[in-house]
Amino acid sequence: MEHIRCLIIGSGPAGYTAAIYASRANLSPVLYEGIQPGGQLTITDAVENFPGHPEDISGPELMMLMRQQVDKFNVEVRQHICMRTDLSQRPYHFWFDDDSEVTADAVIIATGASAKFLGLDDEKKYMGQGVSACATCDGFFYRKRTVAVVGGGDTACGEALYLAGIAAKVYLIVRKPFLRATKIMQDRVMNNEKIEVLFETNTLGLYGDNGVEGAHLVHRKGESDEHCYDLPIDGFFLAIGHKPNSDIFKPWIETDDAGFIMTKDGTPKTNLPGIFAAGDVADPTYRQAVVAAGSGCKAAMEAEKYLLTL
Repeated sequence: MEHIRCLIIGSGPAGYTAAIYASRANLSPVLYEGIQPGGQLTITDAVENFPGHPEDISGPELMMLMRQQVDKFNVEVRQHICMRTDLSQRPYHFWFDDDSEVTADAVIIATGASAKFLGLDDEKKYMGQGVSACATCDGFFYRKRTVAVVGGGDTACGEALYLAGIAAKVYLIVRKPFLRATKIMQDRVMNNEKIEVLFETNTLGLYGDNGVEGAHLVHRKGESDEHCYDLPIDGFFLAIGHKPNSDIFKPWIETDDAGFIMTKDGTPKTNLPGIFAAGDVADPTYRQAVVAAGSGCKAAMEAEKYLLTL
């Protein structure tokens, strides 16, 4: 069975940055890119808030540049997916989708989080062309335009408020007849003149020839007064939550109620020695590429310190 000194599971800004730092520290890292090489940025049309890129850069291009930097430091990168783990004892044990098995001394988990979607075919069709799961990432491109946010919790209200500072008009599409957000967030949304809340409304689909131009909506679906109509919009933002990709680690690693890996005292350390978490899999709050990259750096530095103790 192959033994790896420093194993990195997941790519994206966290995994790639961890690999760069781990290689520079001579930890001989092996990185498994996982189910979405490059992470969520690979479905982001344009990035203009990542330091060092004064001109717009596409998400795929940014991740390609990070991958090239990983290759520069001769990191061994594998495309397989981790399917099962046994973290009950050291060295830690991992199984992959090509039927290979490895053990590792230090492990950096950078598997990210996946945005929850409504399940509409149009979400995939218009991804990066009007559909987004991150207002902070993409909101600027809708300056003085009309957008819609789907969701009724704190996240959705926060996204709507953020977009209200940029866009001309924000519709908040809420499936229920009430908001689930905290009272203070509800008040802020209801008192913002740019935000209109569409209660008891579901999205049936999206339309547009050159990106999103509107949404097909239904009000009071299934009721006697059900009403379908089209809402002209330029952007469609999903804010119904993120699911951290942590399931295979849950029997061993402490997570919060939503599944985000819990880390200790502002470090990437988990409850198990030698296992560190970086990026969105451990970040329910910020979910930004630059934050993920920074946490990947910290994870690699902590892994270096840990390996010196063995």
